[in-house]
Amino acid sequence: MTRERGTDDQRAEVGARRTVDSPEVLKALAHPLRLRILRHLGAKGPATSTTLAAALGENTGTLSYHLRMLERAGLIEDIPERSGGRERWWRGVRGLDIRRPPQGELTDAERAVSAELDRLRLEEDVELARRFTAEQAESEGWMRGSRSLVHLTKDELNALHDDYVALLARYARGPEEAPPDARPVLLRWFGLPADLD
Repeated sequence: MTRERGTDDQRAEVGARRTVDSPEVLKALAHPLRLRILRHLGAKGPATSTTLAAALGENTGTLSYHLRMLERAGLIEDIPERSGGRERWWRGVRGLDIRRPPQGELTDAERAVSAELDRLRLEEDVELARRFTAEQAESEGWMRGSRSLVHLTKDELNALHDDYVALLARYARGPEEAPPDARPVLLRWFGLPADLD
């Protein structure tokens, strides 16, 4: 079976990816509602603060504040051609590769923010693993997983990570560009030494 490699526009976007590794972005991400906003925009597409408030069960004032924080961090953007009057439409910024700054370059406060983001993401990842286990049999092929044990150098592990990110970028598209039979799919990858115990 041959897999489509993406359109010319998608391949061009891969080359236009922007790495973000500032503590300010980590701080913007380290909030549960902001993570939910980003997930909603990524899965459902553009929204206003009013439609987001209804979807997420929050008030519009709260949503507007968090949208501004995400905009300042460069994680979402206004869609001028869809916005009019007081109504602003928002979408996630495409082509971001969010990386953590080296721990040695973070202040104690920034390390605390990074740890909070880790905690929030770990809670989400544990829930996703539970769902995968419980729902995989009935997913009609929509849930796939793999675990491996390989022997790598640190440089090879870094190269594997970069290759994975590049592969994701090759297939990345937002809800506006997705074909009708596409669904939003959550993917996770991490590598850690198996000889820690």
